[in-house]
Order: sequence, then structure tokens, then C-alpha cells
Amino acid sequence: MKKLFYFLIALVGLSAAFNACDDNKTYAEMLEEEEDAIQSYIKDNNIKVISQSAFHANDSMTDVAENEYVHLANGVYMQIVDKGSENPADTVKHNDLVLVRFLEYDILERDSTLTNFYEPGVVDEFKYVISSSSVSGIFLYGVMLEYYGSDVPAGWLAPLSYVRNNAHVKLIVPSKMGHSTAMSYVTPYFYDIQKYQIWN
Repeated sequence: MKKLFYFLIALVGLSAAFNACDDNKTYAEMLEEEEDAIQSYIKDNNIKVISQSAFHANDSMTDVAENEYVHLANGVYMQIVDKGSENPADTVKHNDLVLVRFLEYDILERDSTLTNFYEPGVVDEFKYVISSSSVSGIFLYGVMLEYYGSDVPAGWLAPLSYVRNNAHVKLIVPSKMGHSTAMSYVTPYFYDIQKYQIWN
């Protein structure tokens, strides 16, 4: 009887060990799950994905009525809702401060996670930095700084090559272009960034 009891305990232990192994996904599996989630989000929201060549042929604009998003080379999907200022000189420059109103939506969890839309006195602020080989952003104030640290997601910076002061964009940002939490957990996010306000 004792042998049977120990055998059953060992069997339960092995079963638990196998189940634990199943819960540990590889990075490749997590990337595949992320891509599946992005494609489901695109399908569920009737998003029409256009190529970069089609985007450039249309004066670097997306057709909002058609719910177009351009798929950029860095993996970000971008819709320009409003390009911003009519003045071609109103673009972001090195060391400019950029004020942002945004909503963040976790595509894997299907849940809005963070926003500053409903707090009139709160905007997120970051400094835009151009170096010889790259661009970056450093949060100086706001909820993104509080939750994720000072590094601006690279996906947030991608639209700044195409828009001007007070632009409105929507983004699907894969984990590799996201904030530290997105990268750690291989999580894609949707962003509605309703204002990129540039301060010199």
C-alpha cells in the first residue's frame, strides 16, 4: 500500500512538472503569439494595411475614411489622422519638448491600460534628441514616466518624421518598438496619440 501511495505522489509530481514546462513559452512562441494578436486586432478593427510605397505616393498620408494604416519597416503600423500644422517648418527638432495626450491599449489583454485624456491638467512631456546615428526621447513628466521610466517608446518617435506640430496619429506598436514592459513581456500596444504639441 505504501508503494502505491509513493507511486501516486511521484506521478502527481511528474504531472505538475510537465504542466509547468508547458506554461514556459519560448521567446519565438511569444513573438508568434504577439504577431497573431496584432493580425487579429487588425482584422477585428477592419484596418486596411498599405505599403510604404503607397503611403509615400499619397504625400505620406493615410486615408482615415478607409481606416488605412501604413506598415513601416520597423514593424509599427501608423495611421495619420491629422498631419498637424500647415506650416512645413513646424516639425520637431533636436532638443524640442513634445507634449502628448494619449491612450494606451494592451492588444494581448484587450484592455485600455493607461491614458491622460481625462486629466485636463496632465500631459506627458518628453525631450526629442537627435544623435549622429539615431533619434530618441526622454520623458520628463507624466504618466508614462511614472509607469514605465524615462525612455520614450521608439514606436512613438516613428511618426515624427511625417507629421508636424499638433498632429494626431494612431499606432500599433510591436514589443520591440515599445517601452520596457512591452519588451519584457513581448506585448504589442495600440496608441491613440491625439496631440504631438511641439515646444521649442
